[in-house]
Amino acid sequence: MTLLELAEKAKNAKYLVASLSTEQKNLGIIAVADALVKESAKIIKANEIDMENGKNKGLPEGLLDRLKLDEKRIEGMAEGLRQVADLEDPIGKEVENWTRPNGLQIKKRLVPIGVIGVIYEARPNVTADVFGLCFKTGNSVILKGGSDALESNKAIVKIIKEALSNHNLPEDAITLIEDTSRESTKEMMRLNGYIDVLIPRGGAGLIKSVVENASVPVIETGSGNCHIYVDHIADIDMAIDVIENAKTQRIGVCNACESLVVHEDIAAELLPKLNERLSKHNVLVKADEKAINLMKGAEAATEEDFATEYLDYIISVKTVSSVEEAIAHINKNNTGHSESIITKDNANAEKFLNGIDAACVYVNASTRFTDGFEFGFGAEIGISTGKLHARGPMGLLALTSYKYTILGNGQIRK
Repeated sequence: MTLLELAEKAKNAKYLVASLSTEQKNLGIIAVADALVKESAKIIKANEIDMENGKNKGLPEGLLDRLKLDEKRIEGMAEGLRQVADLEDPIGKEVENWTRPNGLQIKKRLVPIGVIGVIYEARPNVTADVFGLCFKTGNSVILKGGSDALESNKAIVKIIKEALSNHNLPEDAITLIEDTSRESTKEMMRLNGYIDVLIPRGGAGLIKSVVENASVPVIETGSGNCHIYVDHIADIDMAIDVIENAKTQRIGVCNACESLVVHEDIAAELLPKLNERLSKHNVLVKADEKAINLMKGAEAATEEDFATEYLDYIISVKTVSSVEEAIAHINKNNTGHSESIITKDNANAEKFLNGIDAACVYVNASTRFTDGFEFGFGAEIGISTGKLHARGPMGLLALTSYKYTILGNGQIRK
């Protein structure tokens, strides 16, 4: 089947999905969650093929971690779907209403966007997350995953389609483009009249390519050069625990800490202890001149290091003399994703919250919480680093548009 034929199916399906009741949508989502768990062995078998191919290709550890599926992660995918089913359905919700002097009654209501296109890399869990969010909001979805996760994605989509069909729900609510060539990606980016919005999820290269080449509307989801700044007054033990979690809990995710900024007044006390903790995970430190002598085994950092999303056991360290300098450094090098300050100084915390230009800004917490599941959204379709329509973890509301309905009794414009 050609890409245009697949797009036509998705376009036709969007009207069917949009017409479903909340009860029907929830039924389908729960059915899919149950089916994923029941058929987990099939998914894992397919994933093992992708993992073996990935290792043979020499994929870095961070990407292999994103690619891997096991029973626990499949259960997590199912739990995310169940949470989406439990959330309030935004479709049809009346946002505003008013009556004009001429008697016209105007109402603003939330509606589906239509066909959501998603291009993503080696993240097969995205397949289920995206389905649940789009189905709940009455949208159909066209997915194009990377070649590294092809077998996993095919298995997951097949199970989703069968679960929907078994409950007389439109199975074309989800479509997977199995052609992983660059040519098909470019063609997808130009499916005007079929795809209503395109969302890229992946590294900086993928996102840049989609933003520059797509002719359909794009919501930019950013890579994550996420920072943690340790202020001059901070709980040292808290800082070490938070940094360890943000850097090492999962290295291949966009909300992992890649860059550390430390106030020079606390560096001598913090950095040797932190280095000892990070060395247990074999984290390579790229440090500036002031920090390098405080962290055994550290290498000299370059300006490029301070702006790099490593997705690996590597972290850069920059020392500063004030919260203002920290804010300037972070705003220069960040990707607008997630930034955190560890501090006991409420005034500096407020300066950081107000001064940092990012979708998510934390005080005394790990950046790893930038996630739809952790925010209570059930899942997310991506982390938007743009400022139009949606920003941060994109849950249900981010996948809606709105329409105005106008009720009259014969009014004419003079």
